[in-house]
This record gives sequence, C-alpha cells and structure tokens, in this order.
Amino acid sequence: MKKPELLAPAGDMEKLKMAFCYGADAAYLAGKSFGMRAQSGNFSDDELYAAKAYAKKLGKKIYVTVNIMPHNDEINGLPKYLRLLGDVGADALIVADFGVFELVRDILPDMPVHISTQANTVNWAAASFWERQGARRIVLARELSLCEIREIRAKTKTELEVFVHGAMCISYSGRCLLSSYMTGRDANRGDCPQACRWKYHLVEERRPGEYFPVMQDKHGTYIFNSKDLCLIDNLPELLNAGVDSFKVEGRMKSVHYVATVTNVYRQAIDSYVTAPGKFKIKEMWREELEKISHRPYTTGFINGNPHQAGQVYTTSSYRQTHDFIGIVRDCENGWLTVEQRNNVKTGESLELIQPDGSLVLLDNARLFDEQYDELAVAPHPRQIFKIKCDRIVLENSMLRRKRLKDV
Repeated sequence: MKKPELLAPAGDMEKLKMAFCYGADAAYLAGKSFGMRAQSGNFSDDELYAAKAYAKKLGKKIYVTVNIMPHNDEINGLPKYLRLLGDVGADALIVADFGVFELVRDILPDMPVHISTQANTVNWAAASFWERQGARRIVLARELSLCEIREIRAKTKTELEVFVHGAMCISYSGRCLLSSYMTGRDANRGDCPQACRWKYHLVEERRPGEYFPVMQDKHGTYIFNSKDLCLIDNLPELLNAGVDSFKVEGRMKSVHYVATVTNVYRQAIDSYVTAPGKFKIKEMWREELEKISHRPYTTGFINGNPHQAGQVYTTSSYRQTHDFIGIVRDCENGWLTVEQRNNVKTGESLELIQPDGSLVLLDNARLFDEQYDELAVAPHPRQIFKIKCDRIVLENSMLRRKRLKDV
C-alpha cells in the first residue's frame, strides 16, 4: 500500500519545526500576503527561504497558500510575489481563484498547483476539469462522504487531499460572507474574524438595548458554530479509498495542538500501512486528541449528510483534559531544560509526550532555576527552568499537566 502524506499546519517557524518533529511529511503555510489566515503569524520573505531550507534538510515539503479571492487592487502585486515563491523553491502553491491559477501557470509553469478546498470541489466532473488544467492535487471539500470520495478517486488520476482533523466552517468549504457583512473584514481574502464563534444574544425590535440570552449551555450560545472534525476512526476507509494526503487544520492553533494531532495521525497511518490486517484504533490516540483544546468532535459528512443531528450539541464550549506546560529544550546529565508556556508549581504530577509518541510520567516534579536553586513556581511565559529526571528524554518533548476537571 502506498503510504499517504501527512500534511500539518504551520502558522509560524516554531510550529513548522514541531510539525516535522512530530511526524508530518509536509506542512502548509503562508507568506505575509495572499493567504487565507491573515491573523496567524505567517512567514516573512526571509522566513519562507528558511522554512524551505529546513524542510529540504529533513527531506520534507512545504506548500504555500495563495488561496484568497483577490480583487483588482490585489491582483497587481501577485506576479512579484509568485516569482518570490518560485525563488524560494516552494514544493507547491495552494490556489482557489481561477485568475490566480492562470497567473501561476503563466509565471511559474513548472510549479505544482494544489486546488484549495475554497474551490469547493465536490464531484468528479470538477476534479476532472482541474486535472485537465494541469493541477497536481485537489483538496476536496469537507462536505463529501466516503462514497463520494471513492467515486472521485475512481474517475480522476490527480492527487486527492482530505481534511481529517480540525475546525469546521459553517459555510460551504470556508466560502463565508458573514464577516464581510458584520465587520467589513473579508473572510475570502484572508481576514476572517470568525464571527461564527462569537456569543450571541436576542434583541426584540421594539426593545432596543435589551439583550435576551439564548442559552445552549452555561457559557452561552454559538448559533453559527460547528463541532471540530475528527476522522481518526475512519482512517482505514480513507486509506483504502486512495486518498493521497491527510490534512490537519489549524494554522492559528497552538504548538501543542499541532504537535499532538500530527503525532496521533502519524502513529495511526504507520500502524495501518505496516499491518492492515492487524490494525486497531488505540484508545491512547483518542485520549491524546482529548488533551488538546477543541470543540466536541464530529465525523462531519464522511458517513453521509448528518442533517439536523449533526448540529445538535450537548455543549458548544472548548474542552481539553490537559494543560500544556512547556517544551523540553535539552536533556543532559539527569536534568531536563524546559521552556515554560504555562504556570506550573513544584511538586505537581506531570507527563511528557515525546516525538516518538511515548509518554513519560513525572510524579512530584521538582522545579529548579538555571542556577539549580529550587523554585516554588515557574510563573513567567518562556521562562527556562529545570526538572530532575533519571530518564533520557527526547528534545522537543512536551510537558503537560492533567486538569482536575475537563473544561
């Protein structure tokens, strides 16, 4: 069986490195212009060159998003930017707009082009069209069932990419107009304020200024909100359907999210390809996916249209079982050097998740400063502290703490 690519999000250079460290074959990212996530860190021109050099050194790939729907005043600056991406040596460009696609073909005729999910490809005829235009890959719309994916695979030879994990959009494959109407910020030009995630109240037209709560749970209501996609249990069917790339959503998510999700899907893919007949979903993988911040999980449309049942929530709030404490930067002479990301006190019970997927438990962990004086607490973001540990721990392992209550 051909092993599919695992494609991870990279909102900045640190997330790119962690995605590769935790098993991604490729990462998708954006420069400072023409990408669909203007609010994430993104990459400067120099960082794009650095990202490509880093990926090449590891034998991995980077795909650059150029998937906004540009207006006339933006299209004029695109040729210069495309030439830059050609010089960078991007392994592919992700494109949604027909005009942008044509410019890429004219300016960078040898550049592989991936058709973004923003293009809303939901049938084999559309996939065949893009194949005839020379597209290397099609990122299928999230609104497809497994049966529909199989049919598209049977009738096209181009590579197919499918989202397997992450946030879902209330609008068709991300083609949203809500934010433009409500804030003037165009979601289709990379500036989405995520109005679907806001809390809403009801106002009666004869009572302006009186706000009535519309309660879904104790935190309020999220009437446009969607659950988060999780297809870990559908991995065997997707592999057998001939999907070429499994994509994780989340360029605006945390380092902890990117590394944890990538690691779980890396283990699952490798396990299935190595021994398909003996493959079983491990409970540990499901537990790992609960440790990150996420909304309740859904399988979306993969098993068919969920209709109204897919929009009935027991809660709309984010949940997670563990807090992300920090990243191990070094392990030497029985000491872990940790870069802190969240408040932690000495004496707490902690765990480490390593890039190879193994867990290390640290009961009653004692914290020390860089001079090896004991600390009561490490309160400052990015603070460096040390923990005594009698095991060899891999660099870039992540330190976590179980929450007393899943929230």
